[in-house]
Amino acid sequence: MSDSADYTFVCPECAESMLVNDSMRDALLENGCVICSAALTPDAFSTD
Repeated sequence: MSDSADYTFVCPECAESMLVNDSMRDALLENGCVICSAALTPDAFSTD
């Protein structure tokens, strides 16, 4: 199996950064940052 991380997440409020997969991205978009609870938009994720 290949690596399951599809996106790099960087919170625009607290600058928390982590690699996430599709389901984690969806959860973050729905619930906000796990560190500071900031609301997130798709702009917080990159595929680089």
